[in-house]
Amino acid sequence: MLANRNAMATIAVKDLAAAKQFYGGTLGLTQQESGEEDVLTYQSGTAIVLVYVSQFAGTNQATSCTWSVGDEFDTIMKALKTKGVVFEHYDMPGMTLQGDAHVAGDFKGAWFKDPSGNILHILNQ
Repeated sequence: MLANRNAMATIAVKDLAAAKQFYGGTLGLTQQESGEEDVLTYQSGTAIVLVYVSQFAGTNQATSCTWSVGDEFDTIMKALKTKGVVFEHYDMPGMTLQGDAHVAGDFKGAWFKDPSGNILHILNQ
């Protein structure tokens, strides 16, 4: 039923102006016309990231959106850090922390938060 349909990330935020600066400026996503008040729509590869204002923004304690960045992982981490992104450090069984990256075998992952506290993730696969 949904196997051949595209999915999108839908992320609640507290402050639309701060979200616009973060998702468009810091992360470099391309903003699309949303046609709705209090909603920002971004293109990210072939996917859509929809950002909207909600009183419940930042209450999710799990990952809201993940980007698979392949071999560009280290380069993207450095670029995000240069733009002021602070990476989260978690105690994750089977993983070691190497700088700001969580590593297990060939896997590398890094988590960070947007201005509303939503947890975002990049990985090298």
